Amino acid sequence: MKKTAFIILWVVAFNAKAQTFTLKSNELGGQFENTQLFNSFGCSGENKSPQLYWVNPPKETQSFAITMYDENAPTGSGWWHWIIFDIDKNINELKNNAGNVKDSIAPKNSIQSITDFGFNGYGGACPPNGDKAHKYVITVYALKTERLGLSSTANPALVGFYLNQNAIEKASLIIYAKR
Repeated sequence: MKKTAFIILWVVAFNAKAQTFTLKSNELGGQFENTQLFNSFGCSGENKSPQLYWVNPPKETQSFAITMYDENAPTGSGWWHWIIFDIDKNINELKNNAGNVKDSIAPKNSIQSITDFGFNGYGGACPPNGDKAHKYVITVYALKTERLGLSSTANPALVGFYLNQNAIEKASLIIYAKR
């Protein structure tokens, strides 16, 4: 009886630990496809943000945010490709092309601030021609506040500061691109 109880407790504990806050996508693999690539700077992609969804957020979550960052950009400080925040706590998915601010696909009342491209919304991957593969980190933040109190004109560094000050947990996907 003791051995059976121990095994049951171990299985319950293992399963509880395995169900962590996780970011997923039905579209993305290990490499960006033409759909997610930028359509400028020498790239000829469709510039559509990927479909994303997240599971097992912390129960105290009040809102979510998503960022996409290229740490390999030859700028000395990386490159912010997408920043969307103030996503309602009852939302757990961004549809394909939600980063297109003109199409209004993003969740109601969410804010897409400016990126390093200088505009609001998604700007796809476009590493320099002949450069090594760039690592793009897409992160979902579970936040302890309903609103960050920032506008769509907030720069990436300021939004990043507020995200990290209010993060309960975060989860990431890493996708690569080369041309």
